[in-house]
Amino acid sequence: MSGSPKVAASHYTFAAFFFFYFGYLGIVSPFMSLYFNHIGFTALQISVLMSMLQFTRIIGPFAWGWFADHRRDRIGLMRVTVILALIVFLGIFVSNQFYFLLAWMFILNTFSSSLTPLSEAVTIRALQKENAFESKYGKLRLWGSIGFILAVSVGGFWFEKSGIETLPYVALALMCGVVVSTWTLWEPPHEVYERQKGEILAILKKPEVMWFFTSSFCMIFAHASYYVFYSLYLTKLGYGTQTIGLFWMLGVLAEVLFFYYQRFFLAKFGAQKILAACFIVAALRFATIAYLPIFGLLLLMQIFHAMTFGAHHTSSLRFLQQWFNGSTQARGQALYTSISYGIGGSVGGFVAGWVWDVLGAEHVFGLSAIASVIGYFAIKQSIKITHSHGHPAF
Repeated sequence: MSGSPKVAASHYTFAAFFFFYFGYLGIVSPFMSLYFNHIGFTALQISVLMSMLQFTRIIGPFAWGWFADHRRDRIGLMRVTVILALIVFLGIFVSNQFYFLLAWMFILNTFSSSLTPLSEAVTIRALQKENAFESKYGKLRLWGSIGFILAVSVGGFWFEKSGIETLPYVALALMCGVVVSTWTLWEPPHEVYERQKGEILAILKKPEVMWFFTSSFCMIFAHASYYVFYSLYLTKLGYGTQTIGLFWMLGVLAEVLFFYYQRFFLAKFGAQKILAACFIVAALRFATIAYLPIFGLLLLMQIFHAMTFGAHHTSSLRFLQQWFNGSTQARGQALYTSISYGIGGSVGGFVAGWVWDVLGAEHVFGLSAIASVIGYFAIKQSIKITHSHGHPAF
C-alpha cells in the first residue's frame, strides 16, 4: 500500500487543503476581533462572538465524526459542509447587528467545525497505512502553518494600508481556496468494522483517558485568551496591525519548525515527556505575557508556541492513537476537538471576556498560566495510570 500513487497523491492534496484552511484561520483568528472592534462592539460582545469559533466545536465535530464513521465517507461530508460554510459566509455582508452576527458566527462555524477533525482523521489514516505518521505528518501539517504565517503577515500589512473593514473580502477569497482544495482530496478505502454498542463510552471511562481530556481542556482553555484577546492586548500595548501580524507569524513559524523536525523530537523524547513539558512551558509563556510584557520577552514567548501548540497537538494525536482506532477513529478525533477546542475554548473565551472587563487585560493571561499548571498535573496523572497498567512509554 505504501507504493500506492493515490495515497502518495493524497499527501500533496492534504498539504494544499491545510494551506488554505489555516490561511483562512490566519485571517479570522488574529484579526476578526479587530474587525468586530472596528464596527463598535464591546470587549464582552467580542468575546461572545469569537467564542462561537470554540462553542460550535462542543457538539459539531462529534456529530460530524459520528455521521462520517456511519457513512464511511469523510471526504464527501467535508465537501458538503465546506460548501454550506461558503454560502453562510456571505451573510457577513448583510448586517453588522450584534445578534445577527452572533447567529452568523454560530451557523458558519457549525459547518466549518467538521473540517479539522475529519481532515486530521483521514490524513492520519492514510499515513498509518504506510506506518509513516512520525515521519510525514509534521511535514504535511506544516503547510497549514505556512498558510497561517502568510495570512497573518500579508494580512497585517494589508489591513494597515487598506483598513480592517476589508477583512470579509480577504477571508472570503481564502474560503474559496478551501472549497477548491477540498475537491482534490482522496480518501483511502474504508475497512469494514463490526460496530460495538457503547465502544466510545467504554474508552472514555478509562481513567487515563479522562485525565488526558482534562489536560486538553485546560490547555485550550488557557489558549482561549490568546486566540480571542492577544491582538487586542497588543493593540492596548500600543502595537499596530503590522507588528501584531509579526507576533503571530513568529509564533506559527516556530510551530512550523517543530512540525518539520517532529520525528526527531518524538524519537528522542517520546510523546509522553513532550506533552508534560508543554504545560510547564505554557505556564511560563502566559505568565510572562501577563506580567512582563516587554517587547523582547513577548517575541521570545511567541517562539514557545512551538511547544504550547505544535508539540502539544502532535503529542496529543499520538496519545489518541493508543485508544481510538478503526471504527472509532473519526469520533475519537472529534471528541478531542469537542472537549478541548469546543468546551475548553468556549468556556475559556467567556471567562476571559469577563476577566478583561472586570479585573484587567493582563489577568486574562495570568488565568491562562494557572490553567496550564492544572493541566500539567492532569497529564501527569494520565501518564502515571498508563504506566501502572504495564503499557510502555511512547
